[in-house]
Amino acid sequence: MPLAAFFAAAPAAFLIWCSAALATGGPFPVPQGPVLLTVSGAISAQNAPDGVALDRDMLEALGSRTIETSTIWTDGVQQFRGVPLSRLMDALGAQGDRILAHAVTDYCVWIPADDWDEDGPIVAYERNGEDMTLRDKGPLWVIYPFDDDPRYRSETVYFRSIWQLNRIIVMD
Repeated sequence: MPLAAFFAAAPAAFLIWCSAALATGGPFPVPQGPVLLTVSGAISAQNAPDGVALDRDMLEALGSRTIETSTIWTDGVQQFRGVPLSRLMDALGAQGDRILAHAVTDYCVWIPADDWDEDGPIVAYERNGEDMTLRDKGPLWVIYPFDDDPRYRSETVYFRSIWQLNRIIVMD
C-alpha cells in the first residue's frame, strides 16, 4: 500500500507515525492536501527544500485545543479550534527566540517565544465549528485566549493575532 494511501485510510496511524518521527528527529511526512502553512528558519524538521509544508490533516495530527473568547474583530464570544503554537514549535524543533508570521496579504508580525506556552495562542483552523475561508480571516488565524488572561488584552498582542496566516519563519 502506498504511504499516502495508508495515511489517508488510517488517520490514527498517521498520528502515531508523526509522533514517532518527531520523537526521533525523523522527517515530517509530505502533505497530501493543500498546503496551509509553511515554516522555515531555525527548525530541525523538514519535508520540503526550505523547511516544512503542512496541510490541514498534518496540523490536526499535532493535536488541537479549543479557545472560547471574544475578540476585537468579532461580535460576542467565538469558539476557535487549532493547534497550540507551542506544540507546533515543539513538533518542528524550533530553536529560535521569535517567529516572523506572514499573512497571505504580506502583513507580518513578530511573535516572541515567550508567547509559545501551552496555554497561549493557537493556530486556529476552525471558528464556531466551521473551517475559516480567506474571506473570513482564514484559513489560519493566530488566536490568543483574550478572555482568559488580561496580559493578552493589549495592543501589542492584538497585533500578533495575525489572520490569513500562511508562512512562519523561526528566527534565532
